[in-house]
Amino acid sequence: MLDGCVTWPAEFALRYREQGYWGDATLFDVLARAAKKLPDKIAVIDGSCRRSYSELLRNVEGLAAGLYSIGLRPLDRVVFQLANGAPLVEAFFALARIGAIPVLALPAHRKSEIAHFVRASGAVALMVPDVVRGFDYREMAREVAAECPDLRHVLIDGVAGSGQVDLRSLSAGSVGVSCPCSQPAAEEVALMLLSGGTTGLPKLIPRTHADYLCGSLQSARVAGFGTGTVFLAVLPMAHNYTLGAPGVVGALACGGTLVIAPATAAEVVIPLIASERVTIVSAAVPLAAKWLASDLLGKADLSSLKVFMCGGAKLAPELRRRVEQKFGCLYQESYGTAEGLLNMTRLDDPEAVRMQSSGRPVSPADEIRIVDPQGREVPDGQTGELQVRGPYTIRGYYRAPEINAKAFTPDGFYRMGDVARKSGGYLYLEGRIKELINRGGEKISCEEIENHILAHPGVESACVVAMPDEVFGEKACAVVILHPGRQLVLSELLEFLKGQDIARFKMPERLEVVNEFPISPAGKILRREIQAALASKFGGA
Repeated sequence: MLDGCVTWPAEFALRYREQGYWGDATLFDVLARAAKKLPDKIAVIDGSCRRSYSELLRNVEGLAAGLYSIGLRPLDRVVFQLANGAPLVEAFFALARIGAIPVLALPAHRKSEIAHFVRASGAVALMVPDVVRGFDYREMAREVAAECPDLRHVLIDGVAGSGQVDLRSLSAGSVGVSCPCSQPAAEEVALMLLSGGTTGLPKLIPRTHADYLCGSLQSARVAGFGTGTVFLAVLPMAHNYTLGAPGVVGALACGGTLVIAPATAAEVVIPLIASERVTIVSAAVPLAAKWLASDLLGKADLSSLKVFMCGGAKLAPELRRRVEQKFGCLYQESYGTAEGLLNMTRLDDPEAVRMQSSGRPVSPADEIRIVDPQGREVPDGQTGELQVRGPYTIRGYYRAPEINAKAFTPDGFYRMGDVARKSGGYLYLEGRIKELINRGGEKISCEEIENHILAHPGVESACVVAMPDEVFGEKACAVVILHPGRQLVLSELLEFLKGQDIARFKMPERLEVVNEFPISPAGKILRREIQAALASKFGGA
């Protein structure tokens, strides 16, 4: 594996190969195999753009040849920040064809995060769109390149600026050309995902072709994917949930059709389900709540929809029931992590399990345990810390030995940081150990935002905590102590944070100014006491 990655112990790797959880295929291989079996079938629908499998494969091969011609090589890291669309699919698989490694950033990330990903990964290239929703990624890319001298290529999906490369021209100039490099090994790193970032900026999660396909295909099996699948991608496709749980990779590997939604609004998504005869959609809690409130549900023909999947955060049982009633399909809860474990309810589970649980692991080789604070496994029904290991759960973050020593047990289990209980093989989430705000599936590191707030000249001390929210589940509240004589309001703080080049979803949505924080005997801020005070003050909403 790539230097800086933690490999699976030899006996585990042998077991996963012998039991068939790891194969010899790469991400590009599964696309090529689907194209060979179903060349004329529509693979991707993106607005008026419809790509058959043979067209998609030809475009991927041509783009790979073009990228190779400008110097991209196997194991080169590429910070990958494309917006949802057919070009994202083609670029992702083109990098897989070369064996280059995309570091999957989200559209909301800004210069601070992107520069961190470039430096942390050792990336030689940055791939971004031109302008999306009024934000010029080309200018951000120029600023990142100025700070990161090892960045050799800035690749633009759209109109490129000076010194930048237009991806579409590169692809068009290589149509019909085969990429000259050989395929990477299946057990080599295929991509890097981003951690939720509980200790500051996100850590890099290296996933191999073999392990990522294992998770994608196992979850595709649980979700009932096949050649008749029409999967609607609504959330960012560079996020693990939409990309490979089972997502884009699962749909294309199974010979299904990927439909890409241009927006998340009910007015867009519900008619699209009807017009494209979508069979499964993967959503998140805020979207589910908004879609359920739409009066379009009683007007559109949604008879094609078989499964409504929801992930990122636990959907309340009452909303799960309403999904099945209003969408006329089965609800499927999806709980997982970019580090590995994918946990899903089954389509034939009893109603009580579908409505209440967080599902069970998708692979028979997944090992889960619930432990007490001393690391002792607890009986079924008791709560504790959730730990996991398996054929698609990593054994360590990229270039992070000190973090790995805390995040993984000596026997290779990943500490999920969640409090859960287990019953009959199913998990029931009860809360979290880590200081992380879950805003509708988007994870916000309290520490990262606190560091940015502390840069404000008027702030003496800061603590960011979760406050309850009916739509998103949680939102960030900044609680600050000011320097004597200073004043601060939320609008001023937000204006300051915009200058820090951080993603918008991380911005605090309430500001509370206090004189002191509750402190433990060890000198730590008692976050739970702050949260309890906020819940009391605002009535839990």
